[in-house]
Amino acid sequence: MNKDIRICFVGDSFVNGVGDKEKLGWSGRLCALSEKTNIEITYYNLGIRRNTSSDICKRWRQECTCRLPQGSENLIVFSFGVNDTVIENGKLRVSTEQSINNAKKILIEASKIYPVKMIGPPPIEDKIQNERIREIDTSFLSLCEELSIPYLSVFEELKVNPIWLEEVSSNDGAHPRSKGYSALARLVESWEFWNLSS
Repeated sequence: MNKDIRICFVGDSFVNGVGDKEKLGWSGRLCALSEKTNIEITYYNLGIRRNTSSDICKRWRQECTCRLPQGSENLIVFSFGVNDTVIENGKLRVSTEQSINNAKKILIEASKIYPVKMIGPPPIEDKIQNERIREIDTSFLSLCEELSIPYLSVFEELKVNPIWLEEVSSNDGAHPRSKGYSALARLVESWEFWNLSS
């Protein structure tokens, strides 16, 4: 019997796949790479542009509950953080402390109900903002270690990935195109904690 796996990918524009003309993003490509002969994946892309951790904190439960029925093998993959580090009107959209508190609340509540994994925020072209992204990535990693939730930091590897860098630079300065999302999908697919067949 085929395994019936339902996955909700919850996050921001990077989860949504903004910039990808094929409209798959990394989550769609990841599921295509991950689906083996004995696995059937139903995936839900719940990425919303400009969403911060505060926005996701308010919506994740309602959106996931109606998509993850009893009887299937369910998983939630969270990925957010870049929008928290944006400066608007002279201040961070979400303070680092609030970002961590939001992530903690989300992860604790979600992991009581479903298996949960988290993918860290990727780098963009802005070097100054990247320092804030690196900081939040490090904080999320420590939080997930504390909560025993698998966390994949992709920041450093993508920061030196020529495909990611070129596509971000030639696009809008933040989002890659198809090849960049493919590179991110392969990072997740090769991650030791991404094994849907076991």
